[in-house]
Amino acid sequence: MTNQTKGWLVCLIAACFFSYELVQFHMLNAISSMVMKDLSLSTTDFSALCSTYLLADVIFLIPAGMILDRVSIKKVILVALGLCIIGTFGFAMSTTLLQACISHFLSGIGNAFCFLSCMCLAKSWFGAKSSLIMSVMITIGLLGGVLAQVPFTLLADNFGWQKTLAFDGLIGCVIWVLNFIFVEENKAGEAVKEKTPVRVFLSNLRPAFSNMQIWKCGFYTGFLNLPLMIISAMIGNLYLTHVLHFDALNASLITSMISFGTIVGSPCYGFLSDFFQKKKTLMIVGTVLSLVSFFMIMLLKSPHLMTMMILFFSLGFFSASQILGYPMIADSSSKELQGTSMGLAAVIIMGLAFVGQPLTGFLIDKASSSGSYDFSYALMIFPIGFLVSLWLAFSLKEPSYSKAVQEEPVA
Repeated sequence: MTNQTKGWLVCLIAACFFSYELVQFHMLNAISSMVMKDLSLSTTDFSALCSTYLLADVIFLIPAGMILDRVSIKKVILVALGLCIIGTFGFAMSTTLLQACISHFLSGIGNAFCFLSCMCLAKSWFGAKSSLIMSVMITIGLLGGVLAQVPFTLLADNFGWQKTLAFDGLIGCVIWVLNFIFVEENKAGEAVKEKTPVRVFLSNLRPAFSNMQIWKCGFYTGFLNLPLMIISAMIGNLYLTHVLHFDALNASLITSMISFGTIVGSPCYGFLSDFFQKKKTLMIVGTVLSLVSFFMIMLLKSPHLMTMMILFFSLGFFSASQILGYPMIADSSSKELQGTSMGLAAVIIMGLAFVGQPLTGFLIDKASSSGSYDFSYALMIFPIGFLVSLWLAFSLKEPSYSKAVQEEPVA
């Protein structure tokens, strides 16, 4: 086996961890009605349960980078995935809201490490030529959001949500064993791995925090990410079944189109950005079209299944312009501050979703009456967020492409 082939094998197996984590995040949408009924939860309670995953993300994202700088990637993956598996089995056995929250929080800790671990592993094996493998790993990860919809709904309908989660935990054990056997860092990359002192890392926080471009990109990405974080992960099925009267299976199919649209849209925006050497214009266009797609979803009262699938796919596709926020941050930061800047932006992005999930549940409960769900106020979060993103996109400074190319490492 050549070194390059081994690198692909290692990275693809590690990407299964990324995908598994996103299954845990999105699966609550597929089993929302069952969990709310069996645990006697209000919409506010359920949204608080969902947000515990993101709370763990917000707390552990920046420490994750510091830990990965000091501990082998394989050890980090095994411990993080182990916590996720424990959380999954714990959720399956939960009989109270508190038990479910603690278990989901454990799964969220794993998620704080999975993306950074995969990116570091790709860098270890492929160095400056890691863009392709990174995009493949992200695509595999996003497929977890798709698998958490229709397949989860079918399993839960036939076996119940507790047994489905127990089966989910067993799959996690298989992925853990595969990572234990195959995942390792490139020996050459490991030899030159530098460990940044904590005091240096902390000193880097101040210039990163004072860079307004990072804050703007973080909030831009965070607001455009809300449909994936709230509709796909939490309320999509509730809205489609209770307001538009789709059955649970079709509702899961429609909701999964957001993830599919993001999977297709992300590389398209990346290609167009490189081809036109522009990011700001594409970010503006993506935001406007996301806004149009969402208003069409809100205005339709008795839509056909295919119509809703196309609109949800469009919402995911156009809002995928959010991925341009990451290279925009990198281009706007010095090499020494890129990791810190990415960590700050990630906290903003996950922090918005963490606030957005319980706020959505609260607004639904506040407007609902007589046992029926009213989404009228809650859904306004998304167009308001898109409008804020549009304003932020217009205020961004387009980084110098020639400078970015000059700073690109040579293979």
